[in-house]
Amino acid sequence: QVQLVESGGDAVQPGGSLRLSCSASGIIFSAHAMGWYRQAPGKQRELVATITSGGSTNYAGSVKGRFTISRDNAKNTVYLQMSSLKPEDTAVYYCNAELRFFSFWGQGTQVTVSS
Repeated sequence: QVQLVESGGDAVQPGGSLRLSCSASGIIFSAHAMGWYRQAPGKQRELVATITSGGSTNYAGSVKGRFTISRDNAKNTVYLQMSSLKPEDTAVYYCNAELRFFSFWGQGTQVTVSS
């Protein structure tokens, strides 16, 4: 079955950095567009960044210039490098894999930015 397993979430101070990883199995990883989404308490899930099978990237305006999404098809893994973290980046971060009509989600990893 399809599994997306996120890791790397942690508690950090404002201005800090984290790298999230999402390891995929059960899918042809290289064919899927991959994405990171986040959901803060009391808010709707929102797009953070996506990367197509061809490597094109897209970012939410709030993270552009601070976050970088990348993928390693040999390792079936997508990454989210986050820097200059702000308290408003606090959320559960979810990995997503999408191909045509199919969309798969991971269980999420908590990122907390607080002094």
